[in-house]
Amino acid sequence: MTATFPDLYMSPRLLAPGGTPAGLTTHEQRYGPLAYESYDDPDALIGTVAEAGLTGRGGAAFPTCRKLVSVTEAARRSGRTPVVVANGCEGEPASRKDRTLLQMSPHLVLDGLQLAARAVGAGEAYLAVEDGASYLESALARRADPLPVRVARVPARFLSGQASALARYLSGGAALPAYQNPPVRERGVRRAPTLVQNVETLAHLALIARYGADWFRTAGTPADPGSALCTVHEPGRPVRVVEAPFGLPLGRLLSLTGISAVLVGGYHGTWVPASEAARLPLAGGTLGAGVLAALPADRCGLAETARVLRHLALESAGQCGPCLNGLPRIASAFRTLAAPGPQGTTRADVARWAGLVEGRGACHHPDGTVRLVRGALTAFAGELDAHARGVCTATDRTPLLPVPEGD
Repeated sequence: MTATFPDLYMSPRLLAPGGTPAGLTTHEQRYGPLAYESYDDPDALIGTVAEAGLTGRGGAAFPTCRKLVSVTEAARRSGRTPVVVANGCEGEPASRKDRTLLQMSPHLVLDGLQLAARAVGAGEAYLAVEDGASYLESALARRADPLPVRVARVPARFLSGQASALARYLSGGAALPAYQNPPVRERGVRRAPTLVQNVETLAHLALIARYGADWFRTAGTPADPGSALCTVHEPGRPVRVVEAPFGLPLGRLLSLTGISAVLVGGYHGTWVPASEAARLPLAGGTLGAGVLAALPADRCGLAETARVLRHLALESAGQCGPCLNGLPRIASAFRTLAAPGPQGTTRADVARWAGLVEGRGACHHPDGTVRLVRGALTAFAGELDAHARGVCTATDRTPLLPVPEGD
């Protein structure tokens, strides 16, 4: 389900009104055809992206122009032709923004993929998704792109969309993260410099190429320009995907009545008390996977966090100590905190172990998990105290946040 935009006080950019998927004809009627010959100067296109201030929408909010430049420079140094990958893998169970974008506006993403390939001089292009690839292949068949695009079906796991995992999978290996030295932008798919870019980022790139940097900056703030897609979870309402400008207070995006806290950024994000979330602006640095989930006051935030932590521990690649040993231990200890009763040193142990795994993993999975842990320890400190006394204030035990069956 997509949102209507009068509620958000901005015109839609990425998603067509009415929730109707845009085929190629509708897409070109709305945006106009993409004249590829107008973008033969890669430096000019990269310069426009830099002026626009576009950052990645896959979670890290890394400046897109810096990624483009680093891939082109790596290609010059190595003499190897780059590879570009549109990342549509959405292993985050609470997120629906990327699959919604690919369903509603596939050609906007594909335009951006072609532009990114031109900007870095790529010789291969992939669209990586976890499922639903058939309609994307049909969309590609209707286009006359200068660079052929191959759809890659990636295993549906939390870490499959991590850049090094994608590079390894497209090189013929398992979809598991690798130690990122050098990073994939220098040595990725079959050791070639590789640009891995989230599909939403590519859709914004296609609009910037058409309308320019100044247009892009008419939404958002000077420091955080543009808009972003968010998956919004609210009690009693269907999950919906909305597009909103950066800088918009979260209290305008979701109702906070009867809410104790908001999960900002998804399962690698953090919990924010509702009183703070009401004034907190939507920002690229904290948006993560674009998930906003409102926790009703009658639910236990510790129990919700414990369920998610178990899922994150099970989804780890198990290739390094922090994931193999640290995350399962933290998840197990947090289950103790989520159950009313004596805690002993468990709260202090969890905080200490979080510090031990941070920054030591093959990828950022331990870091994201620690972010969730610390947010919960802070936002639900009062509930932790109640649990230590043998009391849980929650009256509704129904799980709220989605995790795969069996986790």
